[in-house]
Amino acid sequence: MLHKVDQPDDLTLPPRPPVIIRWAGAIWRHKWPVLGIGLVLIAAGLGLGRLLLGPQVAAVVVERGNLVQSVVASGHIETPYRVEIGSQITGTVADVLVREGEEVREGQKLISIEASELEAAVVQAEGAVAQAEARVRQLRELTKPAADQSLQQAQANLLNAEAAYQRASKLAASGYGTKAVLDEATKNLDVARTQVRTAELQVYTSSPVGSDYVMAETQLGQARATLNTTRARLGYASITAPRDGVLITRKVERGSVVQPGKALLVLAPAGDSQIVVQIDEKNLGQLALGQHALASADAYPDKRFSARLSYINPSVDINRASVEIKLAVTDPPHYLRQDMTVSVDIATARRDNAVIVPARAVNDATTAPYVLKAENGRAIRRPVKLGLRGVGAYEVIEGLAPGDRVIPLTTGVKPGDRIRVVVP
Repeated sequence: MLHKVDQPDDLTLPPRPPVIIRWAGAIWRHKWPVLGIGLVLIAAGLGLGRLLLGPQVAAVVVERGNLVQSVVASGHIETPYRVEIGSQITGTVADVLVREGEEVREGQKLISIEASELEAAVVQAEGAVAQAEARVRQLRELTKPAADQSLQQAQANLLNAEAAYQRASKLAASGYGTKAVLDEATKNLDVARTQVRTAELQVYTSSPVGSDYVMAETQLGQARATLNTTRARLGYASITAPRDGVLITRKVERGSVVQPGKALLVLAPAGDSQIVVQIDEKNLGQLALGQHALASADAYPDKRFSARLSYINPSVDINRASVEIKLAVTDPPHYLRQDMTVSVDIATARRDNAVIVPARAVNDATTAPYVLKAENGRAIRRPVKLGLRGVGAYEVIEGLAPGDRVIPLTTGVKPGDRIRVVVP
């Protein structure tokens, strides 16, 4: 019969020894005591060495090199200016001939407005011009020659009347003529003189300096002006591109009623582009007009192009604590689009042959910067004075020399810790 043996409740198993100790024990049991004792001593030595010398730490070496300080920010692409295209007349859109995003050429027709009423006005104005031109020709070709003939006839009649008057006057003076004949000759002379004056007036008024001719010319000029106005209004029915560019906005469709003063299309003219960026105001002191920058579109991060700082807004946006700047892109790559997001790296300063330390090894860089320098097997806190701040690195003015080894922040080492330096 089997009997159950009671075990004490507080029985616990001892912890398992390290692997290398277990191997040594196994070797000992297999009658290899010398080898087992050696492994045990090695394991103990390794633990003791780590305790006495500290952990291995990958340090970085302070070097000399060229450092460029830069301001990095994001912005967007836009042209130096944009053209809003609208209608100069009120009318109904007959057709929209372009799409948003389409490239257009100067003079290309974009929108057509229904123009039957305008065309009728042009026809009416053309009739008024033709009528005024006919009036001028009538004065020049008919009225003026007829007035000239009338003047010649009146002058001839005046000569005859003067001769008859002289004869009647002589006969009356010698007693051979009657008073009635003299009175008739006098009357005929007065009539002839009146006819000459009337003919002279007709000739003058129908001449280019006369009132009739001036009035006719004035009416012709007014008719032509009206015709030009109606033709211009008819031309407004066809809205064309003012210059080469890309249509970035379209706010009109066929059948829409348009009025002056409302933008229907927005054109980004072809040519130079610019990058508009909002810079943190704390970086304002580093910026200056003409500084060079490298930019890359977020859609094409592996392609970079040059830009130049061309504008700094004199005011600060109080809500965002930022300053608007613009960078001119004189040779924009073909893939750039309006309002495309880009990143810019503006070079604000450069130092050649500077002492450079990686940024990952600098503690409290903005307040009281210091590094952990590997010295005599320990991590020593060493205050440093920083100069230019580049991308991922700092210029060290005081506190370090080329060849010094410093410990990155990610190692978790504290000042005074023992360390064993490993240079990657």
